[in-house]
Amino acid sequence: MSATFLEPNEICELTGRKMKSKQIDALRRAGLPFFVNATGHPIVARAIIEGRTAAPAAAPARTKPVPRLYIGN
Repeated sequence: MSATFLEPNEICELTGRKMKSKQIDALRRAGLPFFVNATGHPIVARAIIEGRTAAPAAAPARTKPVPRLYIGN
């Protein structure tokens, strides 16, 4: 795969399981986020294991709404 995701042998080492269904069960019990690809294998982001987190997106600056009043004669 790539450096972005764990290799299949690393997932096997992490979970202690070789069967993909057992790996998925182990990842769920551990509370680790993952997704399952089209072949049914669990895919784990390397950043999850290494403790890196993506920088949070900067929230847009919010200003207090100003009411628009029309005061006419």
